[in-house]
Amino acid sequence: MTSGIRISPWLAWSAGIFCVLVAAASLRFVPLGVEVSMPIMAHHLPGNALLLYSHIAIAPLVLALLPLQLSTRLRRRRPGLHRWLGRIYGAGILVSGIASIDLALKTTAGPVALSGFLLLAILWLAATGLGIAAAIRRDIASHRRWMLRSAAMTFAAVTLRICLGLSKVAGLPIDLVYPAIAWLCWVPNLLVVEWYFHRGRASPGAEVLAA
Repeated sequence: MTSGIRISPWLAWSAGIFCVLVAAASLRFVPLGVEVSMPIMAHHLPGNALLLYSHIAIAPLVLALLPLQLSTRLRRRRPGLHRWLGRIYGAGILVSGIASIDLALKTTAGPVALSGFLLLAILWLAATGLGIAAAIRRDIASHRRWMLRSAAMTFAAVTLRICLGLSKVAGLPIDLVYPAIAWLCWVPNLLVVEWYFHRGRASPGAEVLAA
């Protein structure tokens, strides 16, 4: 696959709007407090507040940066800005991802939710690290592949909330669906990305999704 992979404009705008809206909504804990805004996370406050706040304060920043990092126009016109924003994006994932590992291990939602969120955090860190390493060695094609995988897992913040909203509309009890959502919020995202990669290999010159 070539390094000149593009992202569909309508898809970029749609994803970008979702990212910004969810990032802004995630910061509601600032005026409301965690107990009111994120009751499912409140059990982390006693004795684990630092890591909780490290995740819920920094992850929205990472999510808000995602549309800019996916922007082909910004990457071409302002490559220096793309690199600096990428450093912030990577640093944010490092902090938020490490915090996510601890939060996953201390979840009260059971082993299925624990394993789903734990694997997400580990793969998020790994994909981002591999993407940054590829950029350092100037392997742009690999960099874009790994960073798109990272983006798919960053976008889990959006799909998580979509799944939660749909389960609420359906009247499903959160205790029942939350373990499944711990997997549904990111596994389909990665599968879509891998399908795009496969389509690109199967159809030379095809326009596929990339960072």
